[in-house]
Amino acid sequence: MKPLRTSGTALHAVAALTTAGLMTLGMHGGANAQDFKVGIVSFLSGQAADSFGVPAVNGAKVLIDAFNKGKAPAPYNKPGFGGMNIVPVYVDENGGATKQVQELRNLYDRENVDVVVGYVGSGDCLAVAPVAEEMKKMLVLYDCGTPRIFEEGSYKYVFRTAAHGAMDNVAAARYLKGRNIKVNSINLINQDYAWGHDSLKDFTLSMAVLYPEAKVQADQRPKFGAGQYGTEISQLMSQPADITHSSLWGGDLQAMILQSAPRGLFKKSQVVLTAADHVLVPLGNKMPEGVILGARGAYGMLAPKSALNDWWWNLYQTQWNVYPVQAPYRMAQALMGLKLAVEKAMTANGGKKPTTEQIAAALTGLEWDAPGGRVKMALGDGHQAIQPTAIGRTKWDAAKKLVVLEDIQRFAAECVNPPANMKSEDWMKAGFPGAKCN
Repeated sequence: MKPLRTSGTALHAVAALTTAGLMTLGMHGGANAQDFKVGIVSFLSGQAADSFGVPAVNGAKVLIDAFNKGKAPAPYNKPGFGGMNIVPVYVDENGGATKQVQELRNLYDRENVDVVVGYVGSGDCLAVAPVAEEMKKMLVLYDCGTPRIFEEGSYKYVFRTAAHGAMDNVAAARYLKGRNIKVNSINLINQDYAWGHDSLKDFTLSMAVLYPEAKVQADQRPKFGAGQYGTEISQLMSQPADITHSSLWGGDLQAMILQSAPRGLFKKSQVVLTAADHVLVPLGNKMPEGVILGARGAYGMLAPKSALNDWWWNLYQTQWNVYPVQAPYRMAQALMGLKLAVEKAMTANGGKKPTTEQIAAALTGLEWDAPGGRVKMALGDGHQAIQPTAIGRTKWDAAKKLVVLEDIQRFAAECVNPPANMKSEDWMKAGFPGAKCN
């Protein structure tokens, strides 16, 4: 397998996708009654593009193509969205929250998209969600992890079709406890913005329930996109802890691993990475063995065996010569949920193109099967998804020439996500009441 690189093939692929999307609009002279325009926002440049943003867009490309041709398996086999041709418009998420708010307005006002699917950064999601709601336009958040979106706000037009970050950290803590791993001391390195703050809070709260005697030592919070972690690594190694937790992702995570592994961090501490499967391909044999790792869902090598997952894996790998990881899986489950919601709304609308209000009503509380398992819009008054997840350990497979995951443990959605009547922080502080674990 050859990893996809943004320095070469991937950037050309994204350019081709963007150009193709604009050319399609030009040939149609704008969307017509039989088109359904979808704005797709992800990182196409910057440190998050290589291992996250570009694979997500590549996932959208192959899935939309399969949808338009009617070549997806049931219940996704109706061409397009209920017979309407899906017209994507791709936008780069790089540039910060203020820029993304303007880009969102442009997608609705200038491009006349029917729905926007996008956003990886928690800060970006927090910024764009109230704007979409104010404009009364449909927004589907496919990734960003902060629980604050729906725990601090109520929306009619905004949805998130993937679980928030509390799931990742509850699952990691349960994984440690389930294997009787000794934890008396904890070191932390998480990014200094919403995602990092929420992740370290969720992990320490979960550990306080399962390991009440464990103490936090170092708490490192580098800036997003810092790139250099010498000072933070020195602090982590000056007083090694039983475990080192990190929710770093994208280029930041790759840089931290490449800088810390030669210095022996992974030998002095059991490292737990809650959002890391997407760096396995680009790092290859530079990824240390025995790292406890999550993918923010049962994605990639953590995905369950199913006919739908086999189809999705083969579709993506055949096109891009690399297997799909977290970002394309999350993009796929967003587009699959949106497709079913649009088609449900069309049925209720006598087969005609549904309104934004009708699509929003159809997606509220919806459930569907995705490659990573059953997705349920169970939280946030039916606007926030829960889903099953899995955690494993890294191991280099010399024969396959790639990192594989072993010692995998799976967690039901209701085991690692809060119930509908509780905020995640309150649920963890109370000791996970109502959790349904196998």
